[in-house]
Amino acid sequence: MKLQTTRGRLLASTMICGAAFAALASAAPAFAQDAEGDVDAVFITGSRIPQPNLVTTSPITQVTSEDIATQGVTRVEDLVNQLPQAFAAQNSTVSNGASGTATVDLRGLGSVRTLVLVDGRRMPYGSPNDPAADLNQIPAALVERVEVLTGGASAVYGSDAIAGVVNFIMKKDFEGVQVSGQYSFYQHHNDYDGPGNIREEVARRGLTNEDNFKLPDDNVMDGYGKEVSVLLGVSSPDDKGNVTAYVTYRNNDEVMQADRDFSACTVGAPAAVRPKTFTCGGSGTSFPGQFTDFSTFAYTVGAGSTFVNYDANVNAYNFGPINFYQRPDERYSLGAVGRYEVNDHAEVFTQLMFTDYSTVAQIAPSGNFFSTGTINCGNPLLSAQQSGAIGCDAAEIAADTDEDLYIGRRNVEGGGRQDDLRYQSYRAVLGVRGQFDDNWSYDLSGIYSRVQLSRIYRNDFSVTRLNRALDVVSVGGTPTCRSVVDGTDPNCVPYNIFTLGGVTDEALDYLQVPGIQRAATTQQVVTASVAGDLGSYGVKTPWTTNGVQVAFGAEYRRDQLTSDTDNAFATGDLAGQGGPTIGLSGATEVYDLFAELRVPLIEDMPGAKLLSAEFAYRFSDYGTGVNTDTYKIAGDWAPMEDFRFRASYQKAVRAPNVIELFTAQGLGLFDMDEDPCGPAMTATLAQCQATGVTPAQYGAASLDSPAGQYNLFGGGNPNLEPEEAKTYTVGVVFTPTFLPGFTLSVDYFNIEVTNIITTFGAANTVAACYEDNDPVACARINRNALGNLWTNGSSVEDFNINVGFLETQGYDFVGNYSYDLGDAGGLSFNFVGTLLKDLNSANNGDCLGKFGPSCGVPAPEWRHRFRVSYDTPWGVDISGTWRYIGEVELETGDRPLDGTFDAENYFDLFASWKATDSASFRVGVNNVLDNDPPISRSVGTTGNGNTYPQTYDALGRYVFVGFTLDF
Repeated sequence: MKLQTTRGRLLASTMICGAAFAALASAAPAFAQDAEGDVDAVFITGSRIPQPNLVTTSPITQVTSEDIATQGVTRVEDLVNQLPQAFAAQNSTVSNGASGTATVDLRGLGSVRTLVLVDGRRMPYGSPNDPAADLNQIPAALVERVEVLTGGASAVYGSDAIAGVVNFIMKKDFEGVQVSGQYSFYQHHNDYDGPGNIREEVARRGLTNEDNFKLPDDNVMDGYGKEVSVLLGVSSPDDKGNVTAYVTYRNNDEVMQADRDFSACTVGAPAAVRPKTFTCGGSGTSFPGQFTDFSTFAYTVGAGSTFVNYDANVNAYNFGPINFYQRPDERYSLGAVGRYEVNDHAEVFTQLMFTDYSTVAQIAPSGNFFSTGTINCGNPLLSAQQSGAIGCDAAEIAADTDEDLYIGRRNVEGGGRQDDLRYQSYRAVLGVRGQFDDNWSYDLSGIYSRVQLSRIYRNDFSVTRLNRALDVVSVGGTPTCRSVVDGTDPNCVPYNIFTLGGVTDEALDYLQVPGIQRAATTQQVVTASVAGDLGSYGVKTPWTTNGVQVAFGAEYRRDQLTSDTDNAFATGDLAGQGGPTIGLSGATEVYDLFAELRVPLIEDMPGAKLLSAEFAYRFSDYGTGVNTDTYKIAGDWAPMEDFRFRASYQKAVRAPNVIELFTAQGLGLFDMDEDPCGPAMTATLAQCQATGVTPAQYGAASLDSPAGQYNLFGGGNPNLEPEEAKTYTVGVVFTPTFLPGFTLSVDYFNIEVTNIITTFGAANTVAACYEDNDPVACARINRNALGNLWTNGSSVEDFNINVGFLETQGYDFVGNYSYDLGDAGGLSFNFVGTLLKDLNSANNGDCLGKFGPSCGVPAPEWRHRFRVSYDTPWGVDISGTWRYIGEVELETGDRPLDGTFDAENYFDLFASWKATDSASFRVGVNNVLDNDPPISRSVGTTGNGNTYPQTYDALGRYVFVGFTLDF
């Protein structure tokens, strides 16, 4: 699918030119070395105090530009999410519920609790629909490295740094021209042999419904990707300034679920006659439709404008294949970083970034989701057989009275629902920094960021127009909408779904109404800080040569969001949305005062090569009577050069964002495997009656949603309070002198978040009512006259509140070793692993080693990435990577076929060749063995295509080739 976007080329070009003329610099200093090779003081993630080395009291995992090349990454989130500290979040494999952004979720605590920085400075809201930072704004070609810091950092960076910080360090002081390009695709052999015999089931269903159930080709190649980037850098003649500019273009094609055998149908529970085979589940909103009163009859359309009995085993709609497994996207990005040393005390700097990004999320067609409940007996679209089948007698036909008729029919003629999401993002940093004298430095900067969203939701049906298009009378023998006759809607066109092939293009043009959203977020940040070394004033202990270091300052931040939606979105009139998308407007602001203190206690003494302590504090005033304070206490002790201990304790906060505060209340959807009052009957009749289920409805199949989705009624809350978190880290770093080139760190982390901003969870409300007999929870369950929770007039209330907790703990292991083979080249080894010991919340319970509707994406106890690289003496470098994802179990306990996801081992190969001093080429294959992903019927909308493609390599082998030319 090709995407067309309106480009902001003029503005973006102006930004680049502005950078070139200003000759300004980036937000964070680069590493520098003096003539003797000693590393100068640098800023590191997690502190504003410049330090003479990269020693930190908080664990930091680093990803380099070499890692980006080795994995063939064009989307930086794909690389970050390979780290065992990161959990799957919004990315290109999300289709149902996609925001169009790419986010990172450290420790499984939610993307909004991970702070993302560029050169140590905050990124804005990623979207007016998702406050987490959007990694699509990061150009991979400009990334020098990524530093991932574990644990709270609110005392240094402010709100949101609860799970940790991801800091993208960009290239700077580049000189020359560099052109890079890459071409990639997925290759997969469809021979799924995992549990469930899904291929056999798809083939079996295809015998009775060939158009709906098809196996894909045995071998597929798709998801083609292209990326080109250009870096241009120039320094001033006096070497006091530099401008590094970049421009990139990226395009990725879609991958369809229809093209993988394990997603060719949406799986359901096995049938009794085939206990070792998944069923191919489907939706009762089917094609050519289901026509029912939910009690006495259920029909579909047969030949000759007749109703024939509806059989879910034959007629249910297979809604999986048309979904995108990978969304198509297109991105243009350009910008510049620059600096110029005005004099010995002032260097001005800037960073300018512009991104134009567009993507389309496609899911199964819209239609009439039982949104209409009656039909007039005199409707000329009904044949005589059909009128009689639904209970219309001659008198009722003559009187044109209404009979109950709920219709579930897919808009197959109109195609899949497409959410066309287009973002334009602007970010500008401007500041000045320098030295007051040899001991004191300053940094003053301002950031302005803006993210604009233009969204069009296509191929959805208007419920209002559906009712009108089905309310048809005869005018001179011509079927005519009643609304045309009475003048209510002269544009109405009858929707003839009672005859095979009866739907016209004119009817679709009338019924299909786009949903339109125009929205924008802006962020303004002003920061002033001063850092000083008090050692020259004698402020130091008797046992050190270095003195006490301090940093302090103030910061102002304002986040504003406006979102306007059209009438179709705002009123919930679109049939396939699950509820309205209502506009909102609001802003938050905060005034901060912060300070840091680093105290060397002992240096170069027996038993204490280094002993130091660090302290940080931040006071925040949100201007609404809400104030918070955060702090950090940390220390490190190196008894000798070979190893060092480090520990930190931090209190962090997360203030409610604009979306959480001001989102209008309205309908939405939640995942639930089954209704406790439905066929499972896990709730008693008395319990179900108390929530509106009649004895006749108790146990009825109609209470279970065919798609596993139910209605909720939720929204924002302006009275929310900030979350609070306590984070602990304790670790040891080994750098043995007897083994040069080897380092190993082991760190324990413990994060506890209280007063969390969340919803109680609609599924949890249902469980609390029927399992715990909680009357408050039962009062939030509102069933309709049909007794269900998934058609019109039903919902479970679920608003934003401060409630409950989140907690996690575990161990991180990071090891590196390099060995010089002399004339034979060199070997290097890199290992990153996480042993998760706890992942728990008040809402979802214990999710350690689990997955499912409540826990969401898999949370294995152990994950790691291990890479071996060989640098040959012939200009060829080779590496192999082993990625491991541990076993996980379904949160509700073991069950046949899909109660356990076995551990997955992925192997990647990469080679690069430096053909000349200015030309290099690379090729790689990720998931060399083409592993099939584990599949389950309980992934809900958190997953996609029966699995979690955000976690597992669901699309097959990823093959890429690329080049880099330097001039």
